Amino acid sequence: MPIPDIIIAIDGYSSTGKSSFAKLIAGKLGFLYLDSGALYRAVTLFALDNGMIYRGVIDEPALRKALKVLKVSFKPSAESGKYHACMNGKNVERRIRTLRVSEYVSNVAELPFVRSYVDNILHSYGKKGRIVMDGRDIGTAVFPYADLKIFMVAEQKIRAGRRLREMEEKGEKATLDEVLDNLKERDERDSSRTVHPLSKADDAIVLDNSYMTMDDEMDWLEGILRERWPQK
Repeated sequence: MPIPDIIIAIDGYSSTGKSSFAKLIAGKLGFLYLDSGALYRAVTLFALDNGMIYRGVIDEPALRKALKVLKVSFKPSAESGKYHACMNGKNVERRIRTLRVSEYVSNVAELPFVRSYVDNILHSYGKKGRIVMDGRDIGTAVFPYADLKIFMVAEQKIRAGRRLREMEEKGEKATLDEVLDNLKERDERDSSRTVHPLSKADDAIVLDNSYMTMDDEMDWLEGILRERWPQK
């Protein structure tokens, strides 16, 4: 399906499958996939590794100073060609997906200087278009001029189940109640933070995938693309 060099922004709640959906879209259209959440998680992991988060309190001056030299990026894997989050050149994709990082990432992400740091990285990737980004404020703050905006939602218990399965596949241990509590806390923090809270852009299309398969989601997308950019 021939599509112009557009930017597709996918926002929504945690564990709605934004990343999986965005990756499929990128593969289907030959676009570059960028996961903004991975950048925030990488910054959070860096802060945790370097003692900048202690008993839930973030050492903001130290983190602000560290970001001047910290290099967070996306690089393709030599084996698969897929892009992974890297911190100072080292692949940290697995480490940023732990529950420990999930516990603090929303608090780190709400810091204005962290958001500015991540936004600058994303803008550098978005200059030529042909990208798919997912996160929580891509269509409202990072790329408000994105050509297609999608806002994903799903029931909380379904999202918690998805997240738990993802963790179990990686050998991590948690209970459904623990994951559900974490999701509820993140939903509240993401929606109420002062800087760029999670919200649906006025021109975004809502996708509730509570009871959809990935094939269903792609069929839904193809319908949108045919409507927006009909083939001549």
